[in-house]
Amino acid sequence: MKDLALQALDAVAGRGVSYADVRSIEVRDREISTKNGKVGHVSSSESVGLGVRVMAAGAWGFAATDDLTRQGIESAASLALDIARSGVAAQKHRVTLAPEDKYEAVWVSPCRVDPFTISIDRQLATLLVIDRELRRQRGVSLAEASMHFERRRQFFASTLGSLIDQTRYTAGAGFSALSYKDGEIQKRSYPNSFGGQYQLKGYELVDELRLVENAPRIAEEAVVLHSADQCPEGEFDLILDSSQLGLQIHESIGHPIELDRVLGSEANYAGMSFLTLDQLRRLRYGSRIVNVVCDARLEHGPGLGTFAFDDEGVPAQL
Repeated sequence: MKDLALQALDAVAGRGVSYADVRSIEVRDREISTKNGKVGHVSSSESVGLGVRVMAAGAWGFAATDDLTRQGIESAASLALDIARSGVAAQKHRVTLAPEDKYEAVWVSPCRVDPFTISIDRQLATLLVIDRELRRQRGVSLAEASMHFERRRQFFASTLGSLIDQTRYTAGAGFSALSYKDGEIQKRSYPNSFGGQYQLKGYELVDELRLVENAPRIAEEAVVLHSADQCPEGEFDLILDSSQLGLQIHESIGHPIELDRVLGSEANYAGMSFLTLDQLRRLRYGSRIVNVVCDARLEHGPGLGTFAFDDEGVPAQL
């Protein structure tokens, strides 16, 4: 990984660039699921590639490749340079980089049990036990359970002299029970919807979630939803659990502060952003008792946004 990154960096150094960085990335992924007592999906993949980013004449250029031969790397480096030089014709102003120090570091996220040392058969067996517990409840029409694991190693090198080797393990697991009755479907998920709970951890997360132990309760809740009272109308104090609150922050704060939306360079069916530059340091986002923290450091917790250095070689910070 290091040799590949340095080789790519050498390919652009001294060719009229004011800055360049390279990311060589190696990813291993495993995803498995069960559905109603049968294996639903099993996939395992490994991929490796390299990206080169350069600044020449105040314009950015980028190219990536999975051809990690010397010729492939040099070809990607040359393409990144060509793109940067071509961009000069359309640039409205030269890019100016913020000052940054160089860093040399090796960092591996906390992982007590490497999920790829646990056999697929053993992981499937756990999911099938969960599945059996869900379908034990009369009235459950469909039971689904899944696990997803990833190991991502990235080596970053830049013309500033930074050499950063990071490995991140992520794990996710969860299940859902669906109940069909009188033309309606009710669903309960644990511990989250959208495939379960994901954290920057190893296989130990599966044990921490106590999936098998919670399966009977979730299955029962899915069935009794058919006879639950309608939610009353009116003004009430509202308590959001962590999964809903996380989604609310993601949608109401996360997307609007994306700079490409703020500057208007990205617009889709959801629009752009109400956080225009004239609102900077003026707009209050909610009640004065609301505190939202953007903290990528490990001290803040094992979230998926936790890292030691970002993709531009800048340390995680509050």
